[in-house]
Amino acid sequence: MNPEQQHTTTAIFGVRIDATGHALSAAAKVADAAAARQSGTVCVSNVDMLTRAVRDPGLRQVMHDARMVVTDGMPLVWVLRSLMGMPWAQRVYGPQLMHDVCKLAAQRGLKVFLYGGSTHELTVLQQRLKAELPSLQIVGAVSPPMLPERPPRDPGIEAEIRASGAHLVFVGLGCPKQEFWMAQHAAHLPAISLGVGLAFAQLAGLKARAPVWMQQTGLEWLFRLVQEPRRLWRRYLVGNSLFIWYLLKQMTGGFANR
Repeated sequence: MNPEQQHTTTAIFGVRIDATGHALSAAAKVADAAAARQSGTVCVSNVDMLTRAVRDPGLRQVMHDARMVVTDGMPLVWVLRSLMGMPWAQRVYGPQLMHDVCKLAAQRGLKVFLYGGSTHELTVLQQRLKAELPSLQIVGAVSPPMLPERPPRDPGIEAEIRASGAHLVFVGLGCPKQEFWMAQHAAHLPAISLGVGLAFAQLAGLKARAPVWMQQTGLEWLFRLVQEPRRLWRRYLVGNSLFIWYLLKQMTGGFANR
């Protein structure tokens, strides 16, 4: 099989992950499922999400039940390549995945719904997407009130999304809130839901992306930490430290696939 067409479901630290050979192939799978009016969720996993899922059985179950859990984060890709015999594994960066899926949606006439972020963020995001992809059908954009980390099911937003005819729902609430939101609602929607977190702000041009060399060397977390130290220092201190500890445990056979 062509490495770019490779797609394997596996586990890192006992948490479900999908290794893929090319980011565009992941986007195509999402668009195909959306065009067929299938339901399901797509999780975009980085070090933070992975280490949270090791500690949180609820989040781990959400990822297990997802249609796809792509690897956003070079450390995860390195584990797949070096320890799990998948040299073809590639990173699937969340904002790029959203952009690629939107491009396919514009080409195929698929309708898009945006949920999350601030009103300003959604306004700018829609303007930029429409400027680049004039044929993209954005059929709804909702900035919800502050939600708990594990949002309850909201039949009202489900009805609004169904009435819009959306094939794709991009959810930008941050991890793990967006994953739990999708788990509550996706089964009730004839659409694919993607948890894309930072993608709204980056595609709107409101937050910068790390330089390529930092992306390739796994230092994107440091770029974000410098941007938002007060909000992110604890996340990266805990998440990165746990990742190293879990990696050592994985190398000694301490984790079994669940």
